[in-house]
Amino acid sequence: MTDDLDAVAALHDPVRRALYDYVVAQGRAVGRNEAAQEAGVSRTLAAFHLDRLAEAGLLEVDFMRLTEARPGPGGGRPAKVYRRARAVRKVTLPHRDYEQLAALLAEVVHGLDADDRAVAVAAAAGERLHEPGGWLATLRERGYEPYADGDRVRLRNCPFRQVAEAEPLLVCAMNLALCRGIAGGDASAELDPRPGECCVSFSKNNTR
Repeated sequence: MTDDLDAVAALHDPVRRALYDYVVAQGRAVGRNEAAQEAGVSRTLAAFHLDRLAEAGLLEVDFMRLTEARPGPGGGRPAKVYRRARAVRKVTLPHRDYEQLAALLAEVVHGLDADDRAVAVAAAAGERLHEPGGWLATLRERGYEPYADGDRVRLRNCPFRQVAEAEPLLVCAMNLALCRGIAGGDASAELDPRPGECCVSFSKNNTR
């Protein structure tokens, strides 16, 4: 609990929060120069805050070449880059464990052979959330982090990741039904799993 609370507290600084939000939104490794430019701060200040975010466990650090090698000493040296950490951080006071409850309920669904019923309930829930033309905003509000990828919309985050890892068939089927309900007739959702992202993506043919 203390570690998670400290990690969340690290986002209180507005510059630090802006840098974190930018790195997360890219879905790839981001260098210090790029992050500084986007946040409108100096490279030195950006480096300080990015390293503090890494120390708090919110970002992961790596090294990679961002430009072509330059002649002379140090040319082409790998740069320090940052991406969102894979660890989940949460703060609930007092402590709550909804993931454990969800995993237990998933076992009950399997035990009752009620997978189809669970998918139908998820679809109905999605339909209740549907707002014509507002499906992307709804996905953002619910933590999916949608982004455009060519002619598709993909979801950078799976809000149900921990339970999905334990019960992938049930949770992914329910998630697909939920997403289809949220999109309504504005877009077509289908299973399209990619490493580190949600298993659902959307056709942009009918987006508005």
